[in-house]
Amino acid sequence: MQWAFLIPGLVSLGAGAVIGTLSLWRKRHYARIELEYLLATVLVSVGLFAVVSSWLLSEPNANRGEALKTAGLAGGAVVAMYALWLNDRRRRVEERRHELESQRTEFDRERVADERFAKAVELLGNSADQVRVGALHVLAGLARSRPAYTQTVVDVFCSYLRQPFPRDPDGTPTDPGEGQVRKTAQRLIAGLLPPADHPGPHLDLDLTGADLEYFDITGRAVGEILLRRAQLHQSNALKGCVFHEDSYFTAMVNHGMLHLNDTTFHGRAWFAGFTAHGPVRFHRGRFLGLTKFDGARFHDVLELRD
Repeated sequence: MQWAFLIPGLVSLGAGAVIGTLSLWRKRHYARIELEYLLATVLVSVGLFAVVSSWLLSEPNANRGEALKTAGLAGGAVVAMYALWLNDRRRRVEERRHELESQRTEFDRERVADERFAKAVELLGNSADQVRVGALHVLAGLARSRPAYTQTVVDVFCSYLRQPFPRDPDGTPTDPGEGQVRKTAQRLIAGLLPPADHPGPHLDLDLTGADLEYFDITGRAVGEILLRRAQLHQSNALKGCVFHEDSYFTAMVNHGMLHLNDTTFHGRAWFAGFTAHGPVRFHRGRFLGLTKFDGARFHDVLELRD
């Protein structure tokens, strides 16, 4: 009697194995795959139950109850393995879904950030001073919330400061409102620069030909700074800064007080053709790279004390 289950059990095992193997190679809808695996699991479980029970009952003096219990455990183990696989598969599908949603959300954020950036840059050309100030703050906020934009935003601020800024012969701005907008850009640049002890990466400043007034980046870390042909008015402070790359002050003109004390230059410090009509303070400065003052002229106090 016990052998009556052996052949059906083997057939069931074989059918389950074939269905499971084919399901591994065929691409089907997720629900269809689960259904095929469930069918294969049932067939293998039933087949294993039949084969194990037939084998155990073939022994002399076999205990029917114990044999059926052992066969049931064998078949149940297959079902348990299927349940574990199903749970793991659904977990991985859910993780993938969350990953796709995160990517979609990040894409939407990038798109919104790009739109904000483009709109703010466009508003920098607005004729109203307050609109331009607002656009500068929007860009600064974007740089703080999206660090990948920081260097780009700083480049935009520097580009704005490189625009011509007319002054009277005595140095007074002809457009005080625009002067306030430019001071806002300067303050925002200082706010985006990391402190002097920041390990990096560092932001670059291209202020070639810029007109600066009360520009203060005291105690900040900078990568490369370009101040070629820049015009500095009133009091400007770069004291305590650490310039990690080259610094070019070539042909720069200082019309007021310039604070460069406690400043560290790791790269080139190029002051060729530099002209100072006001005091310049260099004391406790550290020049660790190639330094050049060819053609530099100081018409006022020059402080170089340690």
